[in-house]
Order: sequence, then C-alpha cells, then structure tokens
Amino acid sequence: MCTRYISPDDYEIERAWHIGARTPERWVKEMHPLYKGPFLRRADVADYARELVVGQWGMIPPWSTSHIPESKPKKGEEKGKRLSTVNARTEGMEKSPTYKGAWTRGKRCIIPAASYDEPNWESGKNVWWRFRRADGAPWGLAGLWDTWTDLKTGEVWHHYTMLTMNADGHPLMSRMHKPDPKLPADQQDKRTVIPLEVHEFDRWLTCTVEEARAMLKVPPVDLFDAGPVEA
Repeated sequence: MCTRYISPDDYEIERAWHIGARTPERWVKEMHPLYKGPFLRRADVADYARELVVGQWGMIPPWSTSHIPESKPKKGEEKGKRLSTVNARTEGMEKSPTYKGAWTRGKRCIIPAASYDEPNWESGKNVWWRFRRADGAPWGLAGLWDTWTDLKTGEVWHHYTMLTMNADGHPLMSRMHKPDPKLPADQQDKRTVIPLEVHEFDRWLTCTVEEARAMLKVPPVDLFDAGPVEA
C-alpha cells in the first residue's frame, strides 16, 4: 500500500498532461492520507479531454457522516472505526461498498506523482524506499474519484483513491512491505500501485469498464528508479 507520495507542482502537471488552465486551489507536495491533492479526470467540457481537480486523498464511503472515512457503525455504536481508503484493491472493488459506485460509473482518474514511497523490511526494520520513473517523467497512477456532500453544511468534497494489485511475483515490488512469516513468498499479497503510460491516459479516462479492467497490470521492473530514501 502506498501511504505517502510527492505531488508535482501545477506547472509540472500542466506541462506533462497539457491540461490548459491551472486550478486556483493549492496543495502540499508531500502527500499523506486525508491531505488534499490533485488528480486528473475526464472533463465535462467538450473542448478538453482532461481537467485538474483538487480533492481529498482517501475515499469517503457513501454512509459517512464526516469526510473522515469510517466503517458502518455496529448496532449500539454511534460511529464506525476509521477506515484506510487511500488504496483500493482491484480484486473485488466492483463489490466494495466504498469503491463500486465510482468503478461501475467510470469515475476513473489519473494521480500525478513525482515519486512515491514504500516500506522495505529486508533488514528487519522499516527502511523507506522511494520510487521514481527511470525516464524522469512523473508517474500517472490509476485511480478512482467521486464526490460526497456534507448534509450539515452542503459542502461538496471531491475525493480519490489509488488502485493497487497483487505483486507477489514482481522482482522489485515483492520486496516491499513487512512479510508475514506464516505465509510462503508467493502468497504474501504484496501490493503495487498501477502506473499508466502516456498513450493510455485518455483511454483510461474515457473507455468502458471492461476495457479499463484489461488495462490493470503489474508494472515492468525497468520502469523504476528505486532505492532507500536518503536522510
């Protein structure tokens, strides 16, 4: 799971994705869960294929009474527990109460990232690794987006999540995250985010759900420039 990444500046996003006008909303570069960050979605205006939106990193379940993602409360409880929704498992997302609406309605997005971090436990302790593209370009990560309305204030929240998939067989991504000693190497369920390539951007935003499913794939190892984060 990815829980922190570096977001490009608006001019870097404009240069890489040719989105036209910039958004007046600002964001911090070092992104963490529930921070507001930029994502690109299909524009409603016919003249533009893409538009830049700023929203919360972390999907808000439809039943939430707050923008903080929470589970459905059990009988006798006033609130559910805090949920981690910055990453969405591609396996079963079409059945997930949190993600199925966005997935089935084609609310797919591209999340710009200069780099992202993952924990490596090969030394017996957590060593953060940073992942950049080997060609120096920013990542365009596959995601979902939606909107949620605060019934108390009427405020509309845009929110988004990164899609992830199993990477147990990947020579690099299988080295990330803390291993479960009870499970064999090929059943750890190590995860990877899903980078999109330039020729896939518009298709990801506009294609059918079936076509989008076929685009979900584990990234090739030669795409990465990765190593421990320097102190």
